[in-house]
Amino acid sequence: MVETKRPPQRVVAEEVVTLLLLLLLLFFSPEVEMQAAAAALAVLSVVLGLDGLRAHRSEPNQNHTEPKKKKTQPHIIFILTDDQGFNDIGYHNPTLKTPTLDKLAAEGVTLENYYVQPICTPSRSQLITGRYQIHTGLQHSIIRPSQPSCLPAHMDTLPERLRQAGYATHMVGKWHLGFYRKACLPTRKGFDSFFGSLTGSVDYYSYGSCDGPGLCGYDLHDDEGVAWGQEGKYSTTLFTQRARKILESHDPADRPLFLLLSLQAVHTPLQTPKSYIYPYRDMANVARRKFAAMVSTVDEAVRNVTYALRKHGYYRNSVIIYSTDNGAQPFTGGSNWPLRGRKGTYWEGGVRGVAFVHSPLLRRRRRVSKALLHITDWFPTLVALAGGNASESRGLDGFDVWPTISEGRESPRQEILHNIDPLHKPPAQTTKWGAASGPKKPKKKKKKIQKKRIHKLKPKQKSAFRLKSTKKPQTFSHHAVQLKATKPLPQSKPKPKTRAQAQNQSPRPKSYSSGAPPAAGTSHSRSQIQSRPGSKSRRNASRNQDPPASASEAQLGPHSGPRNGSRPTAGWPQPPWDASVQAAIRVGDWKLLTGDPGHGDWVPPQVP
Repeated sequence: MVETKRPPQRVVAEEVVTLLLLLLLLFFSPEVEMQAAAAALAVLSVVLGLDGLRAHRSEPNQNHTEPKKKKTQPHIIFILTDDQGFNDIGYHNPTLKTPTLDKLAAEGVTLENYYVQPICTPSRSQLITGRYQIHTGLQHSIIRPSQPSCLPAHMDTLPERLRQAGYATHMVGKWHLGFYRKACLPTRKGFDSFFGSLTGSVDYYSYGSCDGPGLCGYDLHDDEGVAWGQEGKYSTTLFTQRARKILESHDPADRPLFLLLSLQAVHTPLQTPKSYIYPYRDMANVARRKFAAMVSTVDEAVRNVTYALRKHGYYRNSVIIYSTDNGAQPFTGGSNWPLRGRKGTYWEGGVRGVAFVHSPLLRRRRRVSKALLHITDWFPTLVALAGGNASESRGLDGFDVWPTISEGRESPRQEILHNIDPLHKPPAQTTKWGAASGPKKPKKKKKKIQKKRIHKLKPKQKSAFRLKSTKKPQTFSHHAVQLKATKPLPQSKPKPKTRAQAQNQSPRPKSYSSGAPPAAGTSHSRSQIQSRPGSKSRRNASRNQDPPASASEAQLGPHSGPRNGSRPTAGWPQPPWDASVQAAIRVGDWKLLTGDPGHGDWVPPQVP
């Protein structure tokens, strides 16, 4: 038998009622005794009933385990802009009027060492998958409207993982990750709903998108159908209205929300309502004036979204992330100053992005973070915030950086592979080892030129290159051609120097007049790499200000390393890397570039 313990309150009540019955039996008549006994029994049943109910509430049920309280999942609002440069926001450039963005960044954490990709599709693929584009097959260029390509089907996506964690997932704006079949659409990649454009660039009012002459179409979609009848509405305003509608219709207490607001702004074409241009009427540069107005439309869109978050009860448990997808194009109004390069390049101006995080859930707010972060880090970071396990996704290149952002801890990221693109070759004809060789000439002409050069040399003068009398002409590298054109120094005996002169004189850099080019991997000085005389803008930049850079950028071009034609020079080891391949990697504060990294000038801000 199992002994059942009675609660102490129940025992006391029974004893009290028993005493009352005994007193009634002793002092009253039989009729009164019967009535009193009945009343006492009624009181006893009431007391025991209430006490039994209390005992039932107080006793824990040994056979029933209460469910654990689920961790509160924050609402995640990710705002992604297009082609917004480092100098295209108010807290970097006061000439741009972005009060909402400035306030959100100042009250949150500003990310000043944050990196993206130089063009749209790779950045967006890394955000959605958490993997470098060398793993998704999107490392070469963007996805064209007529190109049959999209995200790999076997890779899980950020919205899919958040949906598994119980989130409602919605996307509004620009997709640009392929649509040639239904499996590529956003609604097949984890989003519950989609409203926006599928291609890379559309008209802000007519929503027309072209991929060449005669290859144009209407690009505005609602889920998997075409959203007709929206012509004439400005896209930034239209996308903001849809985002507010989602926030209004969703119940924040029922399910957590993930909203990706991927604005088309500030990508070309430069179109904006006239009312936004008026505050920038003093800007002489027309393109910069329109671009600045488009930035103001983005600021207003973010203001309307944050207002809706507060109004409908999301804000106190929300994380707002703001990020650009790549650097700006200075020739269409954007600015990356003081960074070098532009959109489409692997210099800092092309890959170092504007970003901040605003959230009441941040432990350390109102600060600037200089921790090294990358766009692939959002995947594991947001999955961890949602209560999921990012290790279930194989092959992630990102890190969980929420402790770095929220608490100011050291970033787990120490390097970034910006890209490896073997399809991108320099325009000049290249050989197996990456040495550029000019157009081939007839053998007879080459023999005549060689004979003339040999006859011009003095008998006692040593040639920079010794030519063998072989029937097959020898091919020289680009370095050899440049060095051959230089005049040899006179062989006069140098005067003896005093000891003071020898101490004060700095050592000269090594000159390769003997014809041997520098070996691959030789470190180049910063002045040799970044301070080459060229364009007028570069001279002005170096004269006015030395633009700071977070990483020292060293470039190994296609002619780096020992080469002589298509075969390595005798005695030199075989090069481990084809330096003509376009690639970029950052380790710590150093960045190594090979191949053609793109336009490398510093473009100063447009002067009003």
